[in-house]
Amino acid sequence: MTGPPPAVADVRSAVRRALADLDAGDLVAVACSGGADSLALAGATAFVAPRMGLRAGGITVDHGLQAGSAERADEVRATLEGLGLGPVRAVRVAVGDGGGPEAAARSARYAALDDTARGMDARAVLLGHTRDDQAETVLLRLARGSGARSLAAMPLSSGRYLRPLLDLDRSTVHSACELMGLAAWQDPHNVDPAYARSRVRHEALPCLERTLGPGIAGALARTAGLLRDDADALDSWAENAAENAACGRGELDVLVLAELPRAVRTRVLRRAAIAAGCPAGALAVGHVAELDRLVTEWRGQAHVDLPGGLRGRRTGGRITIAV
Repeated sequence: MTGPPPAVADVRSAVRRALADLDAGDLVAVACSGGADSLALAGATAFVAPRMGLRAGGITVDHGLQAGSAERADEVRATLEGLGLGPVRAVRVAVGDGGGPEAAARSARYAALDDTARGMDARAVLLGHTRDDQAETVLLRLARGSGARSLAAMPLSSGRYLRPLLDLDRSTVHSACELMGLAAWQDPHNVDPAYARSRVRHEALPCLERTLGPGIAGALARTAGLLRDDADALDSWAENAAENAACGRGELDVLVLAELPRAVRTRVLRRAAIAAGCPAGALAVGHVAELDRLVTEWRGQAHVDLPGGLRGRRTGGRITIAV
């Protein structure tokens, strides 16, 4: 008996591994844009999930940013239902302008996925990111001067979100989509140089491949995995250190903080600032560095201004963050 083509087998195996910890009867929802990556994921999930005793549905998000997007969302829904997925939801979102078009679309998409998954009582939402997407994310964040946690990029799992294809390259996934007989939609934004990810995909990564040799995407993805391990270890250390440094409600002992490596100490300070009410998205590296100076370069500074109208102060050998 002949098995499936290797690319299809690879995608199905990846989905099977991602779903291994779910319980029989659980519903998983595939987030599908209609592109080759998410369609291949949907096709593989439609095959694998029932054989594991799982139910499989789908969600497609219409961002409303292109002419005909509503019709395309209906087509994606019909395709998913044709694969045997159910329930399937097509959700229209309003994309704002905060943080630029790509960030705004991403925020709207994840908000819609969260709400729809809760309404469906889906145990997991499957995303079609590939190893190439991971490499692009690393480069984009490297260009912003990000730290280890940010450069760790996308995890295989985060809450209800699972990324089964993260260890597979894009060409394998696209081949699987074609071999499954699925007609993928080509998003014009993916080749529009106005978008940073498109420039990284079609200009930066190919340039690196030509200059440094093949395998750059895989190397960047491996780097992300190594950094994730490091960041997890440092975060765990910082959690314990924060408990040891706590000396009152919202207060941290300067002497305890001073004994910590900077990578751990700044994590403790960042955690404390967010716990005090600083918006995480607005708390920049510079803010945390100024808090760190209250510990390591104390010269009688009055306070450090922080997002959310808060201030960091050093008083009586303690760091406090409050209004």
